[in-house]
Amino acid sequence: MSALPKEASNKYLRGTYEPVLDESHAADLEVIGEIPKDLAGHFLRIGPNPYFVPDEDKYHIFDGDGMVHSVEFSAGKASYRNKFVDSAGLREEREKGHWIFPGLNMYGELIAKGEMPKSKNTGNTAMVFHQGKLFGLMEGGTPYELSLPSLETVGEHDFDGTLTHNFTAHPKVDAQTGEMMTFGYSPFPPYLTYSVVSPEGKAVHTKEITLPKGIMMHDCAITANYTIFPDLPLVFDFEKLTQGESMIGWDPSNGSRIGIVPRFGDDETIRWFDIEESFLFHVANAFEQGDEVVMQACRSDHGAIETSENRDVREQLGRLHEWRFNMKTGAVSSKRMIDDQYCDFPRILDDLTGYPNRYIYAARFRVNEMATFDAEMKYDNQTGELLIHAFGDNKESGEAVFAPKVGAVDEDDGYVICFVNDADDRSCECHIIDAKNFEAPALAKIKIPVRVPHGFHAAWVPA
Repeated sequence: MSALPKEASNKYLRGTYEPVLDESHAADLEVIGEIPKDLAGHFLRIGPNPYFVPDEDKYHIFDGDGMVHSVEFSAGKASYRNKFVDSAGLREEREKGHWIFPGLNMYGELIAKGEMPKSKNTGNTAMVFHQGKLFGLMEGGTPYELSLPSLETVGEHDFDGTLTHNFTAHPKVDAQTGEMMTFGYSPFPPYLTYSVVSPEGKAVHTKEITLPKGIMMHDCAITANYTIFPDLPLVFDFEKLTQGESMIGWDPSNGSRIGIVPRFGDDETIRWFDIEESFLFHVANAFEQGDEVVMQACRSDHGAIETSENRDVREQLGRLHEWRFNMKTGAVSSKRMIDDQYCDFPRILDDLTGYPNRYIYAARFRVNEMATFDAEMKYDNQTGELLIHAFGDNKESGEAVFAPKVGAVDEDDGYVICFVNDADDRSCECHIIDAKNFEAPALAKIKIPVRVPHGFHAAWVPA
């Protein structure tokens, strides 16, 4: 069936999630306010946008084909473009005129019938910019190189044949060394494989890291000297899958621990630190402070890849949290940075990844039956101050990026940029917020001439 049902029963196929099938380009967009002249580059947002849906009721938000939306800023003007990630799987489905690859919620029943479902590398989750190349990512496949400004898919990129494992959606780039730290996880051994990609674009260090069982590990962190892996209770259970059930579930008996390995270390040099039962999808940053490694992330009490009906939704929503791991004594401290604000998609100034940062930006949850984002937050690590930029009752945002202004001199000398959807008419704007005057009205609200469905992660690529 078409990916554009008239009256979708699935919440991820209707309203502000309804996919778009057209690829568009528009220049000199209408603006309410004024685009700063010292803003130059691309605001990019990627997400799932299914072209074909095999079973509407069983569609999972992770299933959709990747689509990138771009707003390019130059000389006080903005242009918009969107384009599918041109995967081999999507091309095959388009050529045949129907779906070929089943979704996550269909795997179990197919395997229970003795069928092995095909998988598609959608490239629908996140992006990373490394050494002049933009990559579209999903954690079950190889990165796609994407061109700018056209968003054309160059093709799958295996770093000159040196990549030997799945590539996470959240690699970390050290702006000071030019190295990119990445990993791949699997339901089957080896459960975790770690790589360092050199500034020249080759995986120069690849090591398997031992885990007791396969887990979903969505994110990692780095410091100047270490890479950090969370081993948490969202585990794979292949036996459940063969019985037609979900392969991913919450298993507290797995324990909750954080592994810290030297950047060019291995299974022999990684150190594990036990933490409280918890989960984190997204890390804000990590850095070293004396003998301690500090990690800040959005921590929830429980983890799931979709909100469980039998749990309070707040148990699965994150709040900014900090852990400190003493590399000499082995001591661990854990504290909540913010008590009353649920949030996710934490971001910082990208160039400070792995090094001490003062500011964290995150999207604030509107806590209701179906969690959406209604505001962006700015947290000050130095003072503990929290600022809120709210969008209004019928407005829904997503991940924002921090874009330094041209010639920036301070950490927050720039702009916070995100898409904002109107839940009533499903129109979309791109908002530019002054990071130094965060609670003030947006400097510019750029009218996007087509619908932009909700997606996953955003990126900023300077001009």
